[in-house]
Amino acid sequence: MPTAIAVTSADLVLPPPDAHTPTAHVLTPPDRQPLDAALRETHLMLEQHGHAVVLYPSSVPADVVRRLHTIRSVLESDRIALLEVDLPPLATAVLALQLRQLSVCDFSPGVLGAAVRLLTHYVYAGALLTSVARLDRVPVGLTAHARSWVPGTRFAVLAGPRPHLVKADGDGALAGPGFATRLTYAAGRVAPDWVTDTLAPGWRVHGVQEVELPAESPRWWGTGKLVEFVAAIPDVSVLYQLVSSVRREECHWCGLELIGDRCAFCSAPAAPSEARDTTGAHGAPRTHRGALPTGRGAPLPDRTR
Repeated sequence: MPTAIAVTSADLVLPPPDAHTPTAHVLTPPDRQPLDAALRETHLMLEQHGHAVVLYPSSVPADVVRRLHTIRSVLESDRIALLEVDLPPLATAVLALQLRQLSVCDFSPGVLGAAVRLLTHYVYAGALLTSVARLDRVPVGLTAHARSWVPGTRFAVLAGPRPHLVKADGDGALAGPGFATRLTYAAGRVAPDWVTDTLAPGWRVHGVQEVELPAESPRWWGTGKLVEFVAAIPDVSVLYQLVSSVRREECHWCGLELIGDRCAFCSAPAAPSEARDTTGAHGAPRTHRGALPTGRGAPLPDRTR
């Protein structure tokens, strides 16, 4: 069975693009499930899948996060990766969908969990807002705050991979991805015309999909009058190419494979470069460890596997 991908609410589970993509496991929130039932639910998931990668947006209530860590502690399980995603909720759902697509590939649980940090650099997450007065997750200048009080003003905000804010009906534009993406959007009490008629053509996306707005989105963006949008790579072959292009190594603490600088399951940092072997399993020289991209402009690999 593939590694389980789990999320903290049902609205973070997007429709699969094909019949091969498994669904995500929705963990029941603590106000609807006692701890002993949550332990049984998680234990069964691990028995079926071996390992679980749990994604949750940074805006979820503290009691949900405490429950996740309590379950992992009580089960004494190093087979659960708890990964807080500092992206808006809809982007977290898109990221979970990408992991669901990759979970049926030949990646080990450690690589799949560590791929989250890599993939976030290729997710363009933003929103169309009628006010930024309560937006505290993206830098907002005094001018934008003042314009929030002017009726009819709309703001286009990009939260990642690089924060950016412009007036939606002005001359500015949000910097978009330089690679093929699909746009997913969710409207909350605001017409999505700017997103579908202006942003999508400007970013040259390959397809547009509308979904339900996640319940956590108004909390994250500071208002319920918004249209949240995400542009991300939809092709699993490109995602596979992207993840497999980064050098893998073994976690010196738990033994799982990892990419990047930290294990997703035990949080141990990668071994210092001077401590790594210079040869592979059969004496073949290892390739240079690929660096994770740090922002816009990080290139996609130019080969397929």
